[in-house]
Amino acid sequence: MLTRRSLALAAIPLVSSARAQGTWPDKPVRMIIGYPAGGPTDFGGRLLQDPLGRLWGQPIVIENRPGASQVIASEAVARSPGDGYTIFLAASTHASNAAVYARLPYDTLADFTPIVNIYASPTVLFVGKDSPYRTVAALVEAAKRDPGMAFASSGNGSSGHFALEIFRRKAGIEVTHVAFRGGAPALQEVMSGRVPATFSTLSGAIGLVRDGGLRALAIGGPVRVEVLPGIPTLAEAGFEIPDTSPWYGFLGPKGVPRPIVDRIANDTLGLLRDVTIARRIVDAGGVILAEGPEAFDARIRREIAENAVVAREANIRVE
Repeated sequence: MLTRRSLALAAIPLVSSARAQGTWPDKPVRMIIGYPAGGPTDFGGRLLQDPLGRLWGQPIVIENRPGASQVIASEAVARSPGDGYTIFLAASTHASNAAVYARLPYDTLADFTPIVNIYASPTVLFVGKDSPYRTVAALVEAAKRDPGMAFASSGNGSSGHFALEIFRRKAGIEVTHVAFRGGAPALQEVMSGRVPATFSTLSGAIGLVRDGGLRALAIGGPVRVEVLPGIPTLAEAGFEIPDTSPWYGFLGPKGVPRPIVDRIANDTLGLLRDVTIARRIVDAGGVILAEGPEAFDARIRREIAENAVVAREANIRVE
């Protein structure tokens, strides 16, 4: 069965049904993704590429532009015309970057048009399969005995880094943050036992969990997830923190006409009603969000403000 959230597909709201601007699209649409092929962000793009292309009668060309925690891709989108022919499958680092980068070559709010937020991947606290820690409480007790215990993340300012900083304050522990260049090397170090633990996205780690290389201790999001039904949330384990789960959604450059925004949002929301597509998202460790333009815009603004507080208190900064 799908999760309660995923089964609420019939309740996914559609935004205004205004007709799309003119004959849009009458040429291929470019989808820019700020991470390499094969990752959680790219997964969503590949999943929707062909179905959206069929709805629009035009091919969707994916351009992976990895680097600098998505800043390279974000800049490329910000410099593109707001005509609906460039869409950005952004991850939530789009919002956190505004809090941690000293300078960005664009304005995170003014230079983009929120269109539709598609799904999230819960942040999960992982240890290696041979780890002696089988509960969050046991890990916290060990960290209190051993101040400075290492925790890995996929990079400075990543969602896992933010989760760690919030968690360590909640748990009253001192840790050493070890930032890697991406989620894969961080997870490899945890599996090997060289680093005791990490907060990582479920979508990027679910294969390693199924293969037995990783052990999940707790879900960082607000609810349990179907693919790990026996794993409690951090709240259930007594260490509730704000949700830091990364999201993945479509943005456009500034100035995209509202009829085109509505067309893209409506078509995407409609596809999320498809049980086959929903099943693939859930099986990959995702949680369907299905937020229209206004809700998505509000989320981005809220997260920028919340991340700024955490970044300031934890001195998370990228020059």
